[in-house]
Amino acid sequence: MSFKQELRRYKRVFVVCDRNVEGFAGQLAGGETPMFAITADETHKSMDTVLDICRWLLEQGADRDALLLAVGGGVTTDLAGFAACIYKRGIRYANIPTTLLSQVDAGIGGKTGANLDGYKNILGVIRQPEFTAIFPEVLQTLPEKEFRSGLAEMLKTFIISNLSHAYERTVKLVSSAGWPEVAKDANLQELSELVQLAAGIKQGIVEKDEFEKGPRRKLNLGHTWAHAIEWWQSVQKKPCSAPFSHGEAVAIGIVQAAKLSESLGIAEKGLADRLKSDIEACGLPTDLPCPVKDLLPAIQKDKKAEGGLVRFVLPVKVGRVVVRPIGPQLLLQP
Repeated sequence: MSFKQELRRYKRVFVVCDRNVEGFAGQLAGGETPMFAITADETHKSMDTVLDICRWLLEQGADRDALLLAVGGGVTTDLAGFAACIYKRGIRYANIPTTLLSQVDAGIGGKTGANLDGYKNILGVIRQPEFTAIFPEVLQTLPEKEFRSGLAEMLKTFIISNLSHAYERTVKLVSSAGWPEVAKDANLQELSELVQLAAGIKQGIVEKDEFEKGPRRKLNLGHTWAHAIEWWQSVQKKPCSAPFSHGEAVAIGIVQAAKLSESLGIAEKGLADRLKSDIEACGLPTDLPCPVKDLLPAIQKDKKAEGGLVRFVLPVKVGRVVVRPIGPQLLLQP
């Protein structure tokens, strides 16, 4: 069944898209489908944007039988999905992820959300989309920073799975081909296979643990530091000239998690150095932009914090991680 045939199953379809992919969204949905373009960045990932989407749906006469189609990266699918979940107590939604990050992570699993006062994804619900459709060819149009941001999430997915060969394939492909050759026709087939593999891994984990009570927690590898870095960037009196993207912050967080894991005697010796070397070979950052103490306020408010402890995902080796509750103050120890 073609994508347009799939859409015909729904009586009324409404599209929310990132302004940067408005043309692609129009081609997918057809000229008659109502569309609402949003500015999809962390500054606009707020309840104000969610409410704007809901108002637009109301103005368009969207009923409970409507389908809201989100076309864009993770910010777009998070916001549109959240709006769909609360509009008229819930309508159906589907995702067309257009960034590497959203194809392997953010567009899969049913998490929706908005930021609150600079803190990541404090508001939101978990509700599965009708479907997620991946179009590998859109990766060829990504800016390099966006591609590498998604690459960090793909590496993370392979680190937490038992498919260490996929991690090694990814590092080899990206470090040897470089950007933009890695997404060109000669390499697109292999990249597409790795994307589908990563997406399948996440979907399999979500199906076992939709509400993050067990196995799904390991998907947060690197994210405690990443969210803290993003918060730190947003609250600085002097903003960063070139702030890290979410995926770049995750790359830093993965290395920090490996260092913590080694210090606790959990990880194989030398794992942190190996991950640091591989991640840097893929063109991603690995060093914290500030002292750990500057990140503690956000780490302590992390959505995974319970009873003063934060559940850190700690790698044992490539292909295996564990989840341990740790007091954030432990991070200050040399």
